[in-house]
Amino acid sequence: MTATAASGTRSRYASDLALAAFAPASWGTTYVVTTTLLPADRPLLAATLRALPAGLVLLAAGRRLPRGDWWWKSIVLGMLNFGAFFPLIFFAAYRLPGGVAATIGSVQPLVVALLSLGILRVSPARAVLYSALAGTGGVALLTLTAEARLDPLGIAAMLTATSLMAVAIVLAKKWGRPESPLVMTGWQLTVGGLALLPLTLLTEGVPASVTAGNVLGFAYLGIVGTAIAYALWFRGIDRLPPTSVSLLGLTNPMVATLAGLLILGQTLTFWQVVGFTIALGALIAGQSLNRRPAPPAVEAPAPVPQPAGRA
Repeated sequence: MTATAASGTRSRYASDLALAAFAPASWGTTYVVTTTLLPADRPLLAATLRALPAGLVLLAAGRRLPRGDWWWKSIVLGMLNFGAFFPLIFFAAYRLPGGVAATIGSVQPLVVALLSLGILRVSPARAVLYSALAGTGGVALLTLTAEARLDPLGIAAMLTATSLMAVAIVLAKKWGRPESPLVMTGWQLTVGGLALLPLTLLTEGVPASVTAGNVLGFAYLGIVGTAIAYALWFRGIDRLPPTSVSLLGLTNPMVATLAGLLILGQTLTFWQVVGFTIALGALIAGQSLNRRPAPPAVEAPAPVPQPAGRA
């Protein structure tokens, strides 16, 4: 490989990392948006309105439906990423301090590494595993406090949610993609949103009133934190090694901490600064040590023209 080609490969890899990192970075703002703009005590409503409208918009824009075995694959991925993941995350958020939830969530790179070994037959570098462990330790220092309560059900929900997303990452890598990330995001969001809708109506119902701030919060989470973020996330899964993608999840608690500093006026202790530094170093080191671009994605075949009147 010539120097020019190698430089181009590194540049594309860095670009893919940066775009994929936008997803967990945007998810790091969810706590601030939820606490300042959304209606209180409506986790399922937030999950449904975050998934279903964005999914329907992307579905209409893409004008593609799954074909063949991608019907059941889309249902599986949609439930893993949204239909089951969202309710578990909100359930954990109501029973655990954010620091405990963030620390549990930061073990996802280790779960992905284990699943990749068993399903993809891909063995991550030992240095990458050390980076994942260091990242978990850094997040723990950054987010845990002495007053943190450990609710067993909340811990179980967060561990399950983290494991479900790890499974989704590995399965998406194994299955590839028949369409663009935007189209596949629309499929999965719609599946998850439709699964959540009846549960939301039965348990929480529709709020009596909605403020302008509520609309702004739902719009931000639906457009930026879901439609755009997950399209870039799935693009990253398609182009990057699984452990590279999962390590990017460390940006979530880091951005959440920065958002708390800038918007909520929170402050950091010395050990939190140390934890932030360790997590950032682990993220950078893990990506540098894992710079093995994934095989180029197979482009989706050109769509077959449909007769008039068919979607």
